[in-house]
Amino acid sequence: AQAALELPVRIGVHTGTPLLAGEGYVGMDVNRAARIAAAGHGGQVLVSPSTRALADGFELQDLGEHRFKDLGAPERVFQLGANDFPPLKTLYQTNLPVPATPFVGRERELAEVVELLQRDEVRLLSLTGAGGTGKTRLALQAAGAAADGYPQGVWWAPLASVVDAASVLEAAGRALGATGPLSRAIGDRRLLLLLDNFEHVIEAATDLSALLADCPNLHVLVTSRERLRIAGEHVYPVPVLARAEARTLFTDRARALQPDFQPDDAVDELCERLDDLPLALELAAARIVMLTAEQLVDRLGRRLDFLRGGRDADVRQQTLRATIEWSYELLEPAERRLLARLAVFVGGCTLEAAEKVGDAGLDTLQSLVEKSLVRVRDGGRFWMLETIREFALERLAESGEEEALRRAHAVWFHELALEANLAEDARGIAQRHDLVLPEGANVRTAIDWAEARGDIELALSIAVELENFWATQDPYDGPRRLRRLLAHGGVEPLLRARALRAIGSSVTLIGGLDEAGDVFNRSLEEFRALGDEAGVARLLHRLAVHALWLGEPHEARRLVSQVQELLVRLRIPRLEAMLPGTLAAIERQSGNRERALELYLESARLVHEIGFTWWEGVQLANAGSLAHELGRESDSGPLFRDALRVNHAIRNRRATLGVLGRLAALAAEGGHTSLAGILWGALAAEEQRSPIGAPDQSREELEQRVGPVPEDAVSRGRALTLDEAVALALEAGDE
Repeated sequence: AQAALELPVRIGVHTGTPLLAGEGYVGMDVNRAARIAAAGHGGQVLVSPSTRALADGFELQDLGEHRFKDLGAPERVFQLGANDFPPLKTLYQTNLPVPATPFVGRERELAEVVELLQRDEVRLLSLTGAGGTGKTRLALQAAGAAADGYPQGVWWAPLASVVDAASVLEAAGRALGATGPLSRAIGDRRLLLLLDNFEHVIEAATDLSALLADCPNLHVLVTSRERLRIAGEHVYPVPVLARAEARTLFTDRARALQPDFQPDDAVDELCERLDDLPLALELAAARIVMLTAEQLVDRLGRRLDFLRGGRDADVRQQTLRATIEWSYELLEPAERRLLARLAVFVGGCTLEAAEKVGDAGLDTLQSLVEKSLVRVRDGGRFWMLETIREFALERLAESGEEEALRRAHAVWFHELALEANLAEDARGIAQRHDLVLPEGANVRTAIDWAEARGDIELALSIAVELENFWATQDPYDGPRRLRRLLAHGGVEPLLRARALRAIGSSVTLIGGLDEAGDVFNRSLEEFRALGDEAGVARLLHRLAVHALWLGEPHEARRLVSQVQELLVRLRIPRLEAMLPGTLAAIERQSGNRERALELYLESARLVHEIGFTWWEGVQLANAGSLAHELGRESDSGPLFRDALRVNHAIRNRRATLGVLGRLAALAAEGGHTSLAGILWGALAAEEQRSPIGAPDQSREELEQRVGPVPEDAVSRGRALTLDEAVALALEAGDE
């Protein structure tokens, strides 16, 4: 009777380090032992490799690699004794390789790929991306995680060593252990086939299409630098790592070689310089035994050859150069030419720029995008990873076309700046900013190239047409470049006059009032010598505004009177509409605040009618500020919000931040400290991104006036984009 009560027990043994918690032992090692035990049958004892290494003298049978629920990598399992038992109750059979290093980051991408693999209608999924983005590693991890849905297994077929398209299905058959035709071996079995590195055997896509048609339950996961272009294909572009993930990956790999490694700011710079590219980061981490992260950054000038992997790395991935050359050699001649030409752009380009400067054909450009050598952002901006661009620049230098391409590049951006500067109405101003803002790196490169070639007129022409760009986006760099170019001498007088005016426009905004007065007066002399009365009128107005900055309303009034005399015979609608705003500031400084408020609003109305939105935003903000001084809170809030709408719409970042700061102060004064904290958090985050256009009032000054601002609100604000902060400020006012 007692024997009848005996139950055969299944046992799983794993050796590791558990954690002791209140409810007992916990942790991954405990979980691993439990999973191994659950896979067995009554009377069966299973052990892990770590236990086998300690079990000398025992008869252990190798049962091969198996996948277990919640364990990211396959696990080899051994059985104590030689008894026969049914197959283990593991997830599936597999030949997926076990990576030597842990999987880092990619939680979102992994979840998205697994979700696609779990959908019955997605029978062919291609992970595409440039070399080194981590396609293979993501595919292996996703295949293992999705294994529950494939009872007949998940099978990996590496294709890097396959030399022709006709051999692709043979390689897949070997992975599955098939002895006959692959379609017959698979039949109706539900399995996942991972075809790794498909790009150089892309012609085999038609064979794969036929295989999918013959095997109704087969699902295929492909990694490739370009899509296959066959029916039923779903494409998942694999991005580079997010910055936090890139930092973690580098740190993890560095600590494998140097356990006490501590990441610092140099690691962030390293990640940025290496495009957050997983392969590049792994190669860089291999150097950490000899160099600090800061020293690595200093040596990245020749990153393609400097970063080299270990002897066990795939020959295609032993250097960044080898990785990119692998893709380059697969290109058609027209694709190679265009890739080299596009390298002349810094930070990417529009389709029109690619066509005009690089003579890009749409089909060729699309092919480079599909082969993951060129990327496209929302809005149609084409760009390259800097590692790829460095390689392409070498090809451009070898082509004999570099000088002509760089001149075409500079001429194109001069024309773009000229077109942008001609904008008059609100829509045109917004479009101007949309055109120019993404091109900061390109216009600087064009200016530097023209200067280096001695074409000072071209360099200065580009810089002068960007007067408003420098003033609203970078009032430090613009004047530096303009001063340097003027120092070459021999500049045509009108161009020199405009350059001096542009310098004054920017330095006024950053407190350089002495220099502004000097360059404005020199510019005025140039315009007078040229007999350019319109230029003289505009400079007299600039000097009037400058006098107001110095707190000299009487001098400002004298200068405005001279402008008004010139406008009797000149027709300058924009300047005529601006004058009431300048007169408003004069009245304000003279103590006539009620009259000043009337003039601010009149100027805002006049410039609105002619579409000069930039000045409208300034006058609305001035009116809001003065209304607040006069205690008219019901007027100041709406005026500030109108100013915010206008300034943000025309991408005037400096003015937008200033008005947001005023709205934060108003919110705090009105008892809305949470809103004030959020807006100040957003402002602080923007200031960290770029110090240009910092708020007029510090948080400390605000808190002295209205009390503490909640820190949690400030933290929430730091997570907002500028667009989101503006929307919040406007919505709060509408409530």
